[in-house]
Amino acid sequence: MSTEITYTRQGDYYLPDLKLPEQDEREIGIWGQRRRRYLKEHHKILYYNLLTSCRLYDHLADINEEAEAMFTKLVSQLSEQECVTERLKAENQMLWVQRMNSIRNRVNEIVFNEIIYQ
Repeated sequence: MSTEITYTRQGDYYLPDLKLPEQDEREIGIWGQRRRRYLKEHHKILYYNLLTSCRLYDHLADINEEAEAMFTKLVSQLSEQECVTERLKAENQMLWVQRMNSIRNRVNEIVFNEIIYQ
């Protein structure tokens, strides 16, 4: 890593030529966006520490992956426990939609409390 700093003249001032390190192109989905909003509103110091150390993007991508995996797993487990199957979907679509919405809402709350708000 080079410690040599170069400068560019802007009017009467010399400004350092700073570059951010390269980062992976990972997706920040809805869970990562919710985590970012939570940190920005409620944990400003942690948010700005992650931002200035160039770790915010990786943190949000990790949270997104973890939350998505947890969400998918819990929806699958709860739908299996409560017998919300494809057979129910074929027989009574409205009941299936009601139960799946109930399961998804409960799982959303679990993911928020376990991952996003931690």
